[in-house]
Amino acid sequence: MSAPKKVVLAYSGGLDTSIILKWLEIEYGCEVITFTADLGQGEELEPARAKAELLGIKPSNIYIEDVREKFVRDFVFPMFRANAVYEGLYLLGTSIARPLISKRLVEIAAEVGADAVAHGATGKGNDQVRFELSAYALNPEIKVIAPWREWDLSSRTKLIAFAEEHQIPIAKDKRGEAPFSVDANLLHTSSEGKVLEDPAVEAPDYVYQRTVHPEDAPDMPEHIEIGYERGDPVSLNGKSLSPAEMLTALNELGGKHGIGRLDLVEGRYVGMKSRGIYETPGGTIMLEGHRGIESITLDRGAAHLKDELMPRYAELIYNGYWFSPERDMLQAAIDTSQEHVSGTVRLKLYKGSVQTVGRWSEKSLYSEAHVTFEDDAGAYDQKDAAGFIKINALRLKLLAARNRR
Repeated sequence: MSAPKKVVLAYSGGLDTSIILKWLEIEYGCEVITFTADLGQGEELEPARAKAELLGIKPSNIYIEDVREKFVRDFVFPMFRANAVYEGLYLLGTSIARPLISKRLVEIAAEVGADAVAHGATGKGNDQVRFELSAYALNPEIKVIAPWREWDLSSRTKLIAFAEEHQIPIAKDKRGEAPFSVDANLLHTSSEGKVLEDPAVEAPDYVYQRTVHPEDAPDMPEHIEIGYERGDPVSLNGKSLSPAEMLTALNELGGKHGIGRLDLVEGRYVGMKSRGIYETPGGTIMLEGHRGIESITLDRGAAHLKDELMPRYAELIYNGYWFSPERDMLQAAIDTSQEHVSGTVRLKLYKGSVQTVGRWSEKSLYSEAHVTFEDDAGAYDQKDAAGFIKINALRLKLLAARNRR
């Protein structure tokens, strides 16, 4: 790969990406443009601007953007229409943020005439795959620089020494070994490494940042109502909310009641297993609510097919294939299924759990006349079931007869 002349860097303002910024300038002699996305990580982002300026980046080359609404509307909500969970448990909070960041990196590169983008993901994780597959899918000519796969700064000690040599500010808590690393956005927090690396040892409670311990949650349950339109939550307790407002409000409710904690050992796409602590309070509530409204509005055949497709869909997102034809195909099928998924769900929040306790819709397929144990006034002839059972039992009877011979 020829040396890039201008690089757009996914920049957090932290130590690692600040070192990457300086390393790119030294290694390639290139101009660096920084992009910092406000995904709802809960941190003030203006310090990232000040840090980039301190490191010599021109103000016109510093991009800081609030993409919370786009993140939830165009990425989180479509994923939740599928009820997507990876390996049965993980709500894909980190995975779903990467394609948005990559998309903006590529777009900014086109705007400023950059010939490369760069990220701070390591060579051991999934994020490098997600960033780069997305970038190449959007611009096959783009160069992607992954410093962690190129440099010799293989330890925290070497990183600190590089930072000190090049006058890169180091936060005091970065001088020692951090107890764990954290990735956060509006959907979740993800904590990995150090004190969490032994999967046999329970995670210390200080790892959790968005949720109270379920045992310390309120002793009285709280009931909420979420209104849905075409599979997306649009109102909370009767008040219309934007996508980002909705997830923010549900995060507050879920955090208050200790909802959405997950201790998971997962299979990374690169082959190894890793242990992570995830908090997805609002997402956990959304998943339960969505399944609740689907239960009365979605036909059995469509619902069961969706459940069959979901693991494949979730795996595509986890592995970095958001911008792929197969994900687009599945999304089209999922979105079609949501045409009549509208109505209201009542949920009970209590000490780490969320439970659907009521649901109603003008598009409901639920017929009390057909399922009642009282007089159904001729809505359903129970004698019809005899023929239904005989037809479906025929092959089983033939099998049994053969096996008895």
